[in-house]
Amino acid sequence: MHIAEAGSGPLVVLLHGFPESWYAWRHQIPALVDAGYRVVAPDQRGYGGTDAPADVAAYSMLHLVGDVIGLLDTLGVYDAVIVGHDWGAPVAWHTAQLRPDRVRGVVGLSVPHRPRGSRRPTDVMRATLGESFYMLYFQTPAADAELNADPRRTLRMMMYSASGDAPQRAPMVPSGGGFLDYCQDPASLPAWLTEADLDVFAEDYAKSGFTGGLNWYRNLDRTWELMAAWHRAPITPPAMYIGGELDLVVNGPGTREYLPTMVDSIPNLRRSVLLGGCGHWTQQERPDEVNRELLTFLASLPS
Repeated sequence: MHIAEAGSGPLVVLLHGFPESWYAWRHQIPALVDAGYRVVAPDQRGYGGTDAPADVAAYSMLHLVGDVIGLLDTLGVYDAVIVGHDWGAPVAWHTAQLRPDRVRGVVGLSVPHRPRGSRRPTDVMRATLGESFYMLYFQTPAADAELNADPRRTLRMMMYSASGDAPQRAPMVPSGGGFLDYCQDPASLPAWLTEADLDVFAEDYAKSGFTGGLNWYRNLDRTWELMAAWHRAPITPPAMYIGGELDLVVNGPGTREYLPTMVDSIPNLRRSVLLGGCGHWTQQERPDEVNRELLTFLASLPS
């Protein structure tokens, strides 16, 4: 596992999403270090400099939570605050759910915790969103070939299209087309993403490709099966949720209505906030506000 590490003090682990890397936390690492925390931001399984197993089944949520616990063990730290964005958020939520003894606090960005449902996730997607929903397209080999063809272009289009700077519409893959046919190719990058930033991401994906990240989506049903023993289990550590008002996740079917009820499954949810004008890339688009929320939450936790 490749990690970015800095600072000393209580440990904060930052878990990125798709298609990102540890670099997605470039604005949070120095702010947390300056506030007296030790920060570790790994490339998660299948990303960047971290191993990418060939077996698709090696990307279940139990594997991903195990990676976090293994990281704590390797660092010689018993517990930490776990912060996750996008796919990193479910890993953070599930780490807090499965190993609350190892989690001092948990923060999810963009993706709220949803209790395990009674039906397979892909069946629910087909029934409610249709076969053209992007997560179903990501189950197919066509997604690997399309996204890997030109990593820098893929990243530019995906990051812009899911941001608060782009006109928002449901992420559907047109019939006979690919995911990038849904995305928009900007004439210039939004202010929060520089060409140098894009170069860092693109260099990683030119080496690792997108298949490791896509394999997370290919374990939606497997994770649902493996998590049966924790059906509706609460998340008990202190928690916070941060989303963007314009995030496609926040504005997905039923999500805004669900957010006020999240406390039912996270009884120690201390704060839930939506950032105005912010899209999907929460901590990249609104670093100052995210840093302020994180530091306030961290300061509230018992030492």
